[in-house]
Amino acid sequence: MPASSSTRDHPSAANTGSAAITHDSERRRWLDSHESGYEQTLKPRQIQMIAIGGAIGTGLFLGAGARLQLAGPALAVVYLVCGAFSFLILRALGELVMHRPTSGSFVSYAREFYGEKGAFIAGWMYYLNWAMTGIVDITAVALYMRYWGTFADMPQWAFALVALTFVGAMNMAAVKWFGEMEFWFSLIKVGALVLFLLVGTLILVTGHPVAGVSPGLHLVAQNGGLFPHGLLPAVVIVQGVVFAYAGVELIGTAAGEAADARSVLPKAINSVMWRIAVFYVGAVVLLVLLMPWTAYRAGVSPFVTFFGALGVPGIGTAMNLVVLTAALSSLNSGLYSTGRVLRSLAMGGSAPPFLARMNANNVPYGGILITLAVYLVGVVLNYLVPSQVFEIVLNVASLGIISTWGFIVLCQIRLRQAQDRGELAVVGFRMPAAPWSSWLTLAFLLGVLVLMAFDYPDGTFTIAAIPLVTVALMLGWRGLQRTPGRG
Repeated sequence: MPASSSTRDHPSAANTGSAAITHDSERRRWLDSHESGYEQTLKPRQIQMIAIGGAIGTGLFLGAGARLQLAGPALAVVYLVCGAFSFLILRALGELVMHRPTSGSFVSYAREFYGEKGAFIAGWMYYLNWAMTGIVDITAVALYMRYWGTFADMPQWAFALVALTFVGAMNMAAVKWFGEMEFWFSLIKVGALVLFLLVGTLILVTGHPVAGVSPGLHLVAQNGGLFPHGLLPAVVIVQGVVFAYAGVELIGTAAGEAADARSVLPKAINSVMWRIAVFYVGAVVLLVLLMPWTAYRAGVSPFVTFFGALGVPGIGTAMNLVVLTAALSSLNSGLYSTGRVLRSLAMGGSAPPFLARMNANNVPYGGILITLAVYLVGVVLNYLVPSQVFEIVLNVASLGIISTWGFIVLCQIRLRQAQDRGELAVVGFRMPAAPWSSWLTLAFLLGVLVLMAFDYPDGTFTIAAIPLVTVALMLGWRGLQRTPGRG
């Protein structure tokens, strides 16, 4: 089992014996060689914003309206529970990052603790997630652009192609440009939420009526209480709310290109919990205290509903810009992460060698080009079936993110077991209450899959596709083993 450093840095490793130490050092050098070539130029402010941006997306800005309609004020409780497990997943990832920062992230950790087959499954399932999510993102960009009447007559595929070209060009540049773009994307999202929280809190404190109704707790009591439709709808929407947090794991990939990962990452990860509490839970609590939850509906941002009720001019345009930014941020993150993950796979022999290539800016252009090619399929889908694109790909992406989070926790369990045996040095940033919290998180993820199966028809068909995905992975693995030059 590989060690994370020398005995000089980690005296506890001396217990394993000199032969083990030598083997561990060689193993670590071999693993690190798979991630060499990157520039550590991401700044602390960029890492902080990447952490925030990963936790805030269109799931809150746009999707909260539909979920409020389904579950009412109970949505705040669901966001809190799912957010707590997202935080545990991040802490598990943080423990792995402190052990060994790497741009291969959980793919590299899967290789370390579960072998190349584990890395193959983890990497390609994550790629499946972002490949499908990216198609959704460029579709979302096209839809948001058509909100403005000036662009209403332009074809949907044209906007998708423009967005893809812009974000693709930025990702081919040095990583600092990705970090800078993500910084500003995240700042816009955070700024919009902070503005709502400030205005909403002021109205709540002063008791200023909204659309002729006084704000306060009575709005919850008078409209069915915390669970107006009962407990079951709140449980059912868990599987949808979980995916609102998809992207939080991006910070692990960024760690390999951070200027001082071991110093910056713990602060960034720990800050995610209170941001989830404020931005997700706090925002939903304010929404149901400011207006009856029945005022919100699917397809309309609840923030647009609130500011519209106040008579704020141009709020639709402003919020459309925010959700457009959120979609571009997700597209940007998808290209960044898949390029790094595909390179890690290729370096281990689990993907074609071309995907390991770097350009003059130390960017893994091979993987980014392949992902851009997949996203072009999304442009074609926008041309052929513009109204069905979301349904075609969104549910497939959900399997990828559940698999990714599961691998992160499984790798953390293996890391902790190796630490307990004295084979690896104990890191200072550890997942709280492990191993119990680790197994509880895995049980939660399994529960999400079960809930998806009962979400007919989309979720049911997604779960039914798991055997097909399994067969595809098996065939891909066997094909790689037969490739000339592999052991």
